Amino acid sequence: VAATTAGATAISALTGLAISSYADYEQLVGGVETLYKTSADKVQQYAADAYKTAGLSANEYMNTATTFAASLVSSLGGDTEQAAELANTAISDMSDNSNKMGTAMSSIQDAYNGFAKQNYTMLDNLKLGYGGTKTEMERLIDDANKLNATQGKATNYTINSYADVVSAIHDVQNAMGITGTTSKEASTTIQGSVNATKSAWSNLVTGIADDNANFGQLISNFVDSATTAASNIIPRIEVALNGAAKLIESLVPPIIAELPSLIETVLPQLA
Repeated sequence: VAATTAGATAISALTGLAISSYADYEQLVGGVETLYKTSADKVQQYAADAYKTAGLSANEYMNTATTFAASLVSSLGGDTEQAAELANTAISDMSDNSNKMGTAMSSIQDAYNGFAKQNYTMLDNLKLGYGGTKTEMERLIDDANKLNATQGKATNYTINSYADVVSAIHDVQNAMGITGTTSKEASTTIQGSVNATKSAWSNLVTGIADDNANFGQLISNFVDSATTAASNIIPRIEVALNGAAKLIESLVPPIIAELPSLIETVLPQLA
C-alpha cells in the first residue's frame, strides 16, 4: 500500500510538472513564431539540441532567443533566417563564456539583453578584458575588425548594429579559445555532462505532455547524456576512494605512534 501510494504521488507530481513545463513551452513557441516567423522551425531545432550545445533546456533556449530577437531581426533588415543563425551563435557564446569564465549564465544573458538596448554597462560581465562602457564596446568591435583583417576576412562591424555586436563578441571569444567550451564539457567533464543531463530531463518532462513530441528521441537524449555523466563521475569516485584509502594508510601509523604519549597525557586529567 505504501509503495502504491508513493508511486501515485510521484506520478501526480511528474504530471503536474509536465503540464507546467508544457504550458511554458507553448508560450515560448508562440513567441518564437511571432519573432522569427518563417525561421521559427530552425530556432526550435536549435532549442531541441541546446541540452548538449549550450547546456540549456529547449524552454530556456527559446526564452533567451526571444529576449533580444526584435533587436537582432531589425539589425539584419528583417532577415529572420540569418537572425536564427546568429541567435544560436549568441546563445552558444553566452554558455561558452559562462563555462570558461565561471560567470553566472543569467549575468551574461542580462549583458546581451542590455546590448540590444544599447546599454553596455554589463560588458565587463563577459570578462573579456573590456569595461562596461560604450567606448569599451567600440574598442571590442575595433579589435574584432582588426583581428578579422589579419585573417583575410574583412569585416566592418559597427556599434550601431546589434548583429555586429553579437558577431564581434563571437570573433573575440573565438580568438581567445572560448568557443566550443560547452559542447566539449558536455562530453568530457562532470559539471558539463550533468548540466546536459538536467536539460535533457527537462525536455523529456515537457514531452510527456506534448502529443507531438518525438518521445523516443527525448528518451534517447536523456539516456545518452546520463550515460555520459556517469562515465565522467564513476572514475572520479574510484580515484577519490583510492585517495581516501591512501590518506588513511598515511595517517594511521603516525597516530598509532603518538597514541601512548597521548594516553599518558590525557588519562591523568580525566581521573
